[in-house]
Amino acid sequence: MNDMPGYEVTEVIGEVFGLTVRSRNVGSVLGAGFKSLAGGELKGMTKNLSKSRESAVERMVEEAEAKGANAVLAFRFDASELGNLWTEICAYGTAVKVRKL
Repeated sequence: MNDMPGYEVTEVIGEVFGLTVRSRNVGSVLGAGFKSLAGGELKGMTKNLSKSRESAVERMVEEAEAKGANAVLAFRFDASELGNLWTEICAYGTAVKVRKL
């Protein structure tokens, strides 16, 4: 969310990020290639993406807390491929201090 109903932003601290880069092993890439021919969910890839997102969020929260924030607004994810075997996941937002109204 871009705001927190029932809370007031008392200080904007700034951008915070959480990054993770994951590699896919050759076996999973080959398996996913065969699975994609038949169609359906690539469960191993889904599990890896879910773990990557969790890691990125944890790192973003750690950075926000280290800067003194107690909330992150405008939270988003971004993902990109680096080469053929690596995926970067980035969680980002604006670290703020809020207080309950």
